[in-house]
Amino acid sequence: MTRLNQERQNKLEPLRMQKAIKEFEKLGFKTQQVSDTELHITIDAISDSIVKYFPYSGWATGRDIKDGRGLKKLLRQLDTNCC
Repeated sequence: MTRLNQERQNKLEPLRMQKAIKEFEKLGFKTQQVSDTELHITIDAISDSIVKYFPYSGWATGRDIKDGRGLKKLLRQLDTNCC
């Protein structure tokens, strides 16, 4: 399925990607940009627990978090549950 406003997505997605990377690294997490639309955040280096984050939609999913939408909510979960 394609988004209705692809021009808006193309404009905002790189900005949201950079902001997310900066915020995750502030908390001390290793991030990897898998594609133009997806980030992987390594939660636990020992068990290689990974959270997938999609910056444009704000969707996050992973084994050690509660799936949901929003960068602030994900940062709050990572800050309180993981470190």
